[in-house]
Amino acid sequence: MAFFRPRVSREAEVRYHADQEISKGFPELLEKARQAEQTLQELRAASADETELLAAGLAFDRALTDALRAAESGQRATFGVKAYDDRIARRKAKATPAGAMWTAEVERLRTLREDNRMWGIPRIPRLVPATR
Repeated sequence: MAFFRPRVSREAEVRYHADQEISKGFPELLEKARQAEQTLQELRAASADETELLAAGLAFDRALTDALRAAESGQRATFGVKAYDDRIARRKAKATPAGAMWTAEVERLRTLREDNRMWGIPRIPRLVPATR
């Protein structure tokens, strides 16, 4: 007696392999984010003007976003190919040590990015052209 065991979809396999490739660059992207954060902190300590702080804050946000995307790819790839199609497999994979580590890293990067967006990027008033 043979049991039918559904295979994962072709799309899930393609996404799985793409996520594996993207997640390989995570350490470099995380290091870029650390360097951008260091630059932002140095500018704050040096009492730089608002435009320099704005540029450094936006660069840090871009670096964090790239690192976050790579971490999310690593998280999905760690969960396995079945987790793309099955939410129960995804929940089970989150409970493994590797899945919990990636989930914690993704949450840490999201929190850091939101904190930077709320408080790290200075708001510069727009110049309104004078009308005569």
